[in-house]
Amino acid sequence: MTLKTGGARVNPSEETIRLGPLVVRFLVTGDDANGSVAAFELLVPAGERLAAPAHSHDHYEETIYGIEGALSWTVDGTRIEVGPGQALTIPRGAIHRFDNNGNRDAKALCVITPAAIGPEYFRESAEVIEAAAGGPPDRAKMAEIMLRHGLRPAP
Repeated sequence: MTLKTGGARVNPSEETIRLGPLVVRFLVTGDDANGSVAAFELLVPAGERLAAPAHSHDHYEETIYGIEGALSWTVDGTRIEVGPGQALTIPRGAIHRFDNNGNRDAKALCVITPAAIGPEYFRESAEVIEAAAGGPPDRAKMAEIMLRHGLRPAP
C-alpha cells in the first residue's frame, strides 16, 4: 500500500523481483530519492547460496540490516553472521558475498548509498537465472550484467 503525504510516499517503489529462490523487494529506488539512496528487502530461503559470484563495487556502500533469520556474509575473507537487529556496512571496494547457512529463511534490509544500483540490475540477473532452469547461471552473462551495473566480479 502506498500512502501519500504531500509529495512524499511510503514505499514508493514496491517492486518485487524473483532471482530463482531469492526475493528482492525494492522499497525506494534512486529515482525515488534523487539518487541519494536505494533500499530493498532481501529474502533468502534456508540453506540457499548466492548464485552470483563474490563481487565488489567502487561507487557505493551497502549496509545490511538483519530482520529475520541470519545471513552469513564473507567480506574480504572474513565471515560475519548478520541476524535480527544487527547491521553490517560493506565499504566500497570490499569483496563480498552471502549465503543462508541456517535452517530458517532470512530477511534483511539492504541500503545502497548513493543509489548506484537499482531494480534494473536485479531484473537482468533474474532473466539469466531463469534461463538456467535450475542449473547454474551463465557466469559470462552474469559477469557482463554485473560490470555494466558497476559491480566487479571477484577473480
